[in-house]
Amino acid sequence: MSDISFSDYAATLANTDPIRVNGRVTQVVGLLIEATGPQNPVGDVCHIVTPTGPLPCEIVGFRRGSVLLMPLIHTEGIRQGSEVIPTGTPLTAPAGDELLGRMIDGLGFPIDEKGDLSPQIARVPINRDPPNPMTRKRIKTPLTTGVKVIDSLLTIGGGQRMGIFAGSGVGKSTLMGMICRSSQADINVIALVGERGREVREFLEKDLGEEGLRRSIIVVATSDQPALVRVKAAFTATAIAEYFRDRDKRVMLMMDSVTRFALAQREIGLAVGEPPTTRGYTPSVFSLLPKLLERAGTAKKGSITGIYTVLVEGGDMDEPVADAVRGILDGHLVLSRELAHQNIYPAVDILASISRLMPEICEKSHLEMAGKLRNIYSTYVKNADAISLGAYKAGSDPKIDEAIQKHPLIEGLIKQGINEAVPFAKCLEALSKIVGQGG
Repeated sequence: MSDISFSDYAATLANTDPIRVNGRVTQVVGLLIEATGPQNPVGDVCHIVTPTGPLPCEIVGFRRGSVLLMPLIHTEGIRQGSEVIPTGTPLTAPAGDELLGRMIDGLGFPIDEKGDLSPQIARVPINRDPPNPMTRKRIKTPLTTGVKVIDSLLTIGGGQRMGIFAGSGVGKSTLMGMICRSSQADINVIALVGERGREVREFLEKDLGEEGLRRSIIVVATSDQPALVRVKAAFTATAIAEYFRDRDKRVMLMMDSVTRFALAQREIGLAVGEPPTTRGYTPSVFSLLPKLLERAGTAKKGSITGIYTVLVEGGDMDEPVADAVRGILDGHLVLSRELAHQNIYPAVDILASISRLMPEICEKSHLEMAGKLRNIYSTYVKNADAISLGAYKAGSDPKIDEAIQKHPLIEGLIKQGINEAVPFAKCLEALSKIVGQGG
């Protein structure tokens, strides 16, 4: 006899809606689809019946009695009167060890030609609240990245959120690949949002490599995909990272780029009728950024160390998205085009960059050495014009003399080969040699 009692059936029936109300498409304008129904909440997925099969959409708003939907794939095949069928559920993402070494799209479907995912794989909702601030553990231990300039001068803690701010072509993807291959994280989750299609395989084979791919999960939404898919890719990657964090793993979540995520949300906001505010960005962009970025970090167990790239046009660090992101994150790495022109990679501007948690996670001697090196480098930068023109006379100022002497050594600390991984102890040893020499 079955162990299931009649009360269990009664409870199931009580929570079941026996009436399913479908809708009909009334209008399609650009990215937006208007329909007469169904009366489901914002965020639910619906399917529009087309001659080529069901087309998934998400409810994004309502207007004068109409339901506003946005497509999760192409809009070909939709016609006036097409049936809209609600699923009654929001989007979910696959999660689990089966995803390691795999590449999926913004909706969680594999795109790496390695076969379908198992039907039994766990599914997690892509929208979730950040952890309660009182349950977050304090960040007390450094996370080794294998990159000398970061570990020695801009040390990152496990569970910290850092931004990489740079213009195009200055080495953001290369630096991300170096960190993925060499960091102490158990698992890497990498979101490529709005990326050019050509660069996806290039990042996999050149920047990440086989070693990095083995412990990584890649979520890709290229620039040609609908704006909603680009936004969902960021949340899908974050949800997968949270799944592993909840299992007490140290997760490295990398997103390239937050700027393209913001541009995609701007497209959605303008389509549904939001008023443009700062430089054309809609209010929903600035409300969505903290909802995304605050989900990384520590929790009761495990941690998500977040690395987010931000495109800054013309080096403008005060443009709206860069300014908003900088205020949410726990530090930023600024990549300098001038250093890149000098063939110094990674082109990290150590004077413009900061790790806000470095004083909490590093020993006093380490902090003092890093501070001294910054002072020496700052002295050189301030007097660089006079030095290069020959206007400075050696011996006039001991501090400038020391800066000139140590400048090649400091450049050597910043500069690093793409496939070179340096242990944390070696970084401190190199820092000590520079600060101590001649001092």
